[in-house]
Amino acid sequence: MQISEQEIHDIRNFILLLNSSINSVVIVEGKHDSAALKNLGFSGKVLEFHKFGGINKFVDSVARYDNLIILFDRDRKGRYLTGKIIEKLQHRTRIDLSFKRKLVSITKGKIRFIEQLGCYESLI
Repeated sequence: MQISEQEIHDIRNFILLLNSSINSVVIVEGKHDSAALKNLGFSGKVLEFHKFGGINKFVDSVARYDNLIILFDRDRKGRYLTGKIIEKLQHRTRIDLSFKRKLVSITKGKIRFIEQLGCYESLI
């Protein structure tokens, strides 16, 4: 995969912006996604969806957070989970999808799975 200097710069800024999100928690699907973010320098709170044992337990656990930044994969499962979470939590907490859209824009759609961010690790 070809990676431009601008893309590397934008990924660095993406992580800085994520780190500066106060009272927020990032939601990813699994441990590989979480590891990829941490390896790029993300220092905030990350919750892995798969650890909650279902959508209802997840919703009950995360409703206490002020802001949820959802970074699910751009596949069928990720879109389904995003829709379900929005449906169940839209009136209970703020859901932020702007980071997901920003990541698509930065990578021009090359990154479909959050764990693929690992390809930037040696460049940042």
